[in-house]
Amino acid sequence: MNIETLKHVVKVAKDEGVAELKVESKDFKIEVRFSTGVVSPVVHHQPITHLAPVTHTTTPATTAVKTQVTDSKFHIIKSPFVGTFYSSPGPGKPVYAKVGDKVKAGQALCVLEAMKIMNEIDADINGEVVEICVENESLVEFGQPLFKIKPN
Repeated sequence: MNIETLKHVVKVAKDEGVAELKVESKDFKIEVRFSTGVVSPVVHHQPITHLAPVTHTTTPATTAVKTQVTDSKFHIIKSPFVGTFYSSPGPGKPVYAKVGDKVKAGQALCVLEAMKIMNEIDADINGEVVEICVENESLVEFGQPLFKIKPN
């Protein structure tokens, strides 16, 4: 099993709400447990000649850490992990959201890439985007503000 196939299997399992996934063969054993929105694969492998070694990885959550700032009228959407911020789904494609856009809860605002996995970050409230706090293709830290939204 190559890493791309493994990523696909984990994503499908997570999207379908699977709580735990185990895959075993004579060459490797993979256990993935999904809890609190974070995927924590534990990979054990035996070195073999026809497959590259599998390393221990953690797949980030697909929902952003979101908090309401108490001293402000804006809702802040923060990065749930370290990654690269992309304002559009691909080069030459229109951006997900611009300042002034009205957004609805569940609407994609951006993509964060971590470990070659693209994760859409969605709005969790209805409102208007008043600020995009980071530039396209910039590295973001855990908890860093991404968007300020004025609630409707």
